[in-house]
Amino acid sequence: MIIETFGITKVFKTLVAVDHIDLSVEEGEIFGLLGPNGAGKTTLLSMLATILKPTEGTAKINGYDIISQPAKVRKSIGMVFQAPSSDELLTGWENLYLHAMMYGVPSDVRKSRINEVLELVDLKDRAKDLVKTYSGGMRRRLELARGLLHKPRVLFLDEPTLGLDPQTRSHIWDYIKRLSKEEGVTILITTHYMEEADALCDRVAIIDHGRIKALDSPANLKMRVGKSMIRAKVKEPNLEKIKTLPYVSRAEAKDGDVVIILSEVGAHIQEVLCNIGEASFVELREPTLNDVFLQLTGRGIREESAEGWEEKLIQVRQNG
Repeated sequence: MIIETFGITKVFKTLVAVDHIDLSVEEGEIFGLLGPNGAGKTTLLSMLATILKPTEGTAKINGYDIISQPAKVRKSIGMVFQAPSSDELLTGWENLYLHAMMYGVPSDVRKSRINEVLELVDLKDRAKDLVKTYSGGMRRRLELARGLLHKPRVLFLDEPTLGLDPQTRSHIWDYIKRLSKEEGVTILITTHYMEEADALCDRVAIIDHGRIKALDSPANLKMRVGKSMIRAKVKEPNLEKIKTLPYVSRAEAKDGDVVIILSEVGAHIQEVLCNIGEASFVELREPTLNDVFLQLTGRGIREESAEGWEEKLIQVRQNG
């Protein structure tokens, strides 16, 4: 295991942001922390990167303790933050050269290593352009290159596609997969995008209110919900009848929105629709990770905003 946490906890006054998490990540994995904004993902990542000190517990990265050996941990990791941190007034190449000097990349391999990572993220032809002329996707790719420059064993990506359009997000996913495959680096990624965790991660930990609610591969997590799902808008749903059907594992309604989990949907959908009541809308689909989160917590991942959590944290700090 290249990442291990041991009851790691972070408390801001009365707000428990990360609550006694035990976690292990295998070398070479793409491992995801999936949850709403404010769930504790970034706080956990900041502790693993030695930016924040745990209130309780500890962790090891590449065999080094984050509390007693922070310098060795930092040499073992690369980090891409949520907010862009490249210098806009420098070129892409200059940003990488500055980072290479800061991280002690040997001078005799510095230029060749910069060229390698630029080629890896397809920025070689824009290397001499000022970063302020880059698109959002290009800046994110530059920061991926910067995080890999010193050949870290572990790369932390905090919401790597936040604010990007769907097409650019898909391209970034491709680059992350290439980084894992070609560089052999272990990647720990935080995200609140369900499709991102599904597309990228070998395993996913669903995190909420600082605690891990479930941990498995995306496919296995979705199997916990069921094989197929029917969502329907029904004014007066006949749930009692639906629940008696032997192939239905779950049926529930909230404000006229009915969710039914069932097996062999193709053979049974007609019977379900005949018994459910008068429906104004019907959707048939496979379960998503948001459905897993909904089952575990009673709400969807997108229902909690970052602003609400940040306001709580500001109030805690202001109150001393």
